[in-house]
Amino acid sequence: MNPDEHPEHAASTRLPSPSAVTEDAPRVNDYCGFAEAYTAENETNLINAYSERPAMLALAGDVAGRRILDAGCGTGPLFGALRERGAIVSGFDASAGMLELARQRLGDTAELQVAELGGPLPYPDDTFDDVVASLVLHYLEDWGPALAELRRVLRPGGRVIVSVDHPFAIELMHRQAGREAEHNYFDTTNWTEEWTMGGHSALMSIWHRPLHAMTDAFTQADFRITVINEPEPDPAARKLFPEAMAAKPRFLCFLFFVLQAD
Repeated sequence: MNPDEHPEHAASTRLPSPSAVTEDAPRVNDYCGFAEAYTAENETNLINAYSERPAMLALAGDVAGRRILDAGCGTGPLFGALRERGAIVSGFDASAGMLELARQRLGDTAELQVAELGGPLPYPDDTFDDVVASLVLHYLEDWGPALAELRRVLRPGGRVIVSVDHPFAIELMHRQAGREAEHNYFDTTNWTEEWTMGGHSALMSIWHRPLHAMTDAFTQADFRITVINEPEPDPAARKLFPEAMAAKPRFLCFLFFVLQAD
């Protein structure tokens, strides 16, 4: 995988080129429209199944008996993996279509709700030991309300484990597309691109912010940053994706944080 390519959820180890910026997209971030296609291609690809999710699980560590909120849980692969490790997991997502597939994966007893990250969450104060926010914050322009709500539902001493697009990888993507003038690394900027998976397409609106803006948002929400991580892919990726891993054993794709609610 070339680190200059766009490090978003991908259909394969070869990531799609970004489309032109769309100013008046009719509807963006509509996972319901391609939920099944997205899920099928997300299950076993390099960057999600063998890079992002293993890193999130490694950062979570021993979760047995811990109450965990999966923020933006999608179809529930991380939810399921945490539950298999003994965690008591709840999840929410803005997409009813994704939650329907999560229900099929996780069973009728799984605690799943439709809710928007950035709005009020349907959980009491001090409910969870941990929150996992996997590749969801970069859909938001303003992280403040979302982080405040996650802080509210965490117990004292709880953690938020976050993965986001690596800001320098996004910078490289914009350089490659000739958009340096529109998307300065040090600014918080938005672009819209088209993802196509399994014959289904959707417009995705994504926000880039520089590293210092991320860390500022975390500390302003009264979190202490305990980990910033750029992990290697899971060792199994070397056998499953030999060409990609031979070309780039390590690559810029996602950036991970562990935040402590002291």
